Amino acid sequence: MSGSYIAGKTIVVGVTGGIAAYKAVEVCRRLVDAGAHVIPVMTAGAEHFIGRTTLSALCSEPVQTSLWDEASPIPHTRLGQSADLILVVPATARLIGAYTAGLSTDLLTNILLATRAPVVICPAMHTEMWEHPAVQDNLAVLARRGVIIVEPDEGRLAGGDSGKGRLASPERIIAAIERTLGPTDLAGTRLVVTAGGTREPIDAVRVIANRSSGKQGYAIASVAASRGATVTLISTVGLPTPVGVDLVSVETAAQMQAAVSHAAQTADIVIMAAAVADFRPKTVVANKIKKGDGIPDIVLEPTPDILAALGATKRPGQILVGFAAETDDLVANAGAKLQRKNLDLIVANDVSAPGVGFQHDTNAVCLLRPEGPMVTIDLTDKHSIAGAVIDAIVEIRAGLT
Repeated sequence: MSGSYIAGKTIVVGVTGGIAAYKAVEVCRRLVDAGAHVIPVMTAGAEHFIGRTTLSALCSEPVQTSLWDEASPIPHTRLGQSADLILVVPATARLIGAYTAGLSTDLLTNILLATRAPVVICPAMHTEMWEHPAVQDNLAVLARRGVIIVEPDEGRLAGGDSGKGRLASPERIIAAIERTLGPTDLAGTRLVVTAGGTREPIDAVRVIANRSSGKQGYAIASVAASRGATVTLISTVGLPTPVGVDLVSVETAAQMQAAVSHAAQTADIVIMAAAVADFRPKTVVANKIKKGDGIPDIVLEPTPDILAALGATKRPGQILVGFAAETDDLVANAGAKLQRKNLDLIVANDVSAPGVGFQHDTNAVCLLRPEGPMVTIDLTDKHSIAGAVIDAIVEIRAGLT
């Protein structure tokens, strides 16, 4: 998770006595993989569900459990003051009640009361407990105090029951931490991003397509949401939807044009990361073309130029970002497209280079604007590329104010 806002942060992870305690192990592993210094704290109840050794082995420091037998005489103060964030996963009804009431009953509740760092709690319990007025009132109080609450999912619970109360997925928990630790420089903005390659039908079975995986567009949507934007992702692929992002699924260039045109009307930022087909069959055969009928004559026609239309109708203050996937004369071709389509920024990559562009988890790009120097980003993961694109957009927005 290179480029994550979690990297280099000290995160205290409190694990309480719920059946979902075992899921904290995966969350801790992901935080460590993202570059965080993770300090695990377990309550006495948590030790009924998982052992100290497991968390100690995966985290950055051994598990701490007590106010009295640690090396530091005041462990709650040390941990509360040194943490960049406190995460409680899972958070039981008991922990939520004690935290709301200000009760310092163990090491974890003492840390929560002794910190000024942001706190993220992830409740998990049976549906009846989750819906109890006392629990909901306590959560409302904590939310008013600025505690970030990652609500549970619906699904199967302990004992075979099903309902709301299942611990949020690791992806949702990590995304909440990213949003909490990261900048909020896109707060209040509406951002539209497209992803994937369009598929233009030839007959009932065959299509004209390209090799775009959509990974870069999804990374941009994820980063933009983590930085406070209201994000609409218009996609042709079936990747998991980033947390906090509204997904609109399309397939053809015409469908993408309709979806983008509608969403762009209220958007502050439009990022066309999708690889839209330049041509489509002029006539689509309703049934499957049979091999025995011979080689068909497929007449192509141009698809709508979505990016050019957006550039021609761009509102004052609206930022329009395009992509240029090239195989030669990268900067010259991208620069011409930047001017021709009235863009504020173009992200250019040489898709013939190793590890760059389609299908890869990595990318290398050049960022060009109508004015100012070109920015070159060497081969790195697409999350980091997304962060650089958003940084450039933030700089452009600042110049418009």
